[in-house]
Amino acid sequence: MSELTGISQRPAWISIIFILITAALGFVAIGPIIGFLVAMPFYDGTIFDLTSKLADPAAHPEIRLPILIMQGCATLFGLIVIPMLYAWAIEKNNPVSWITSKTTPLVMIVVTALIVISFMATNSIFIEWNANFAFPDFLKDFGNWAREQETKAEELTKFFTTFDTTGDFLFGLVVIALLPAIGEELVFRGMLQPEIFRASGNHHVAIWVSAIIFSAFHMQFFGFVPRMLLGALFGYLYVWSGNLLIPMIAHFVNNGFQVLMLYLYQQGTITTDLDSPEVAPWPVVAGFTLLFATLLFYFKKYYTTHNQAQA
Repeated sequence: MSELTGISQRPAWISIIFILITAALGFVAIGPIIGFLVAMPFYDGTIFDLTSKLADPAAHPEIRLPILIMQGCATLFGLIVIPMLYAWAIEKNNPVSWITSKTTPLVMIVVTALIVISFMATNSIFIEWNANFAFPDFLKDFGNWAREQETKAEELTKFFTTFDTTGDFLFGLVVIALLPAIGEELVFRGMLQPEIFRASGNHHVAIWVSAIIFSAFHMQFFGFVPRMLLGALFGYLYVWSGNLLIPMIAHFVNNGFQVLMLYLYQQGTITTDLDSPEVAPWPVVAGFTLLFATLLFYFKKYYTTHNQAQA
C-alpha cells in the first residue's frame, strides 16, 4: 500500500478534530448562507417567502433551482474552498498537488469507472438489506426518527432529481455528482484518512473509520452500510494508487451514472429504475461481483507494480 502522509505536524487526533469542525462549519453554515444569497436572484419572491418554502420544498417546484444552487454552494464552499483554505493557511499544505502531482493513465480511469459500476450490483444486496433494517425495541424511538429523516431525504432527493430539460440534468450532474466527488473526497480521503492513518498506523483502520464518518456525514441511517462500503472502496483505491484523483473519479462515476440512469428512466429511454432499493437479480449480482473482484485485483496489482518501479 502507498504511504500516504498526513497533512499536519500537530498531533493527529487534534488535526482530525480540526478537519471535521472545518468541514461541518463550512457545509452546514457558511456554504448554505453563501448559497442562499447566490440563489436569491434566481427566485421571483422575497427572502422571507423563499425561507418559508424551504420548509416544504416538494410542495413548491418553483424553488428547485434555488435549492440546487444552495446545495451546490454548500458543497463548493463547505467541502472544497474552505477545507482547501484550511490546508493552505493553517497546515501550510498545497491540496492542489494531491490531485496534480501524479499522472493518471487513461486505462486506469476506465478501470476505475468499471470497478464502481460493477460494484453497484454487489452493493444492491446491502442497499436492500439496510433499507429494510428493523431496529430492536430498545432503539424503537431512534428507529422511528431515523425512518422519518430517511423519508424526508428521499422526498428531497426526488425533488432534486426531477429533470424537465437537458439543462436541468446537466446542472444536476454538477451539483449531485461533480462537486460532491471533489469535495467529499478532498475532505474524507485527502485530509481525514491520512490523519487517521497517522494516528493508528494502520491503513485498514484509516480506510474504514474514514468510511464510517463519511457515511454518518450524510445522516441517512437506512443507507448507512452501502454508503460506508462505497467509502471504503474509495479509500482502498486512494491508498493503492496514491492518487486522490482516482477516488474523485470513482465518486463522480458512482453519482453521475445514477443521475444519468435516472434521467434516461424519466425520459422513457430505459425501463430500469436504479433509484429502487431492491436487489438486482442474482445472476446479475454474481456476474458483476466477479467482474468487480477481477478489476479490483488488476487495479491493485497494477499500482503495486507501478509504485515498486518508481521506488
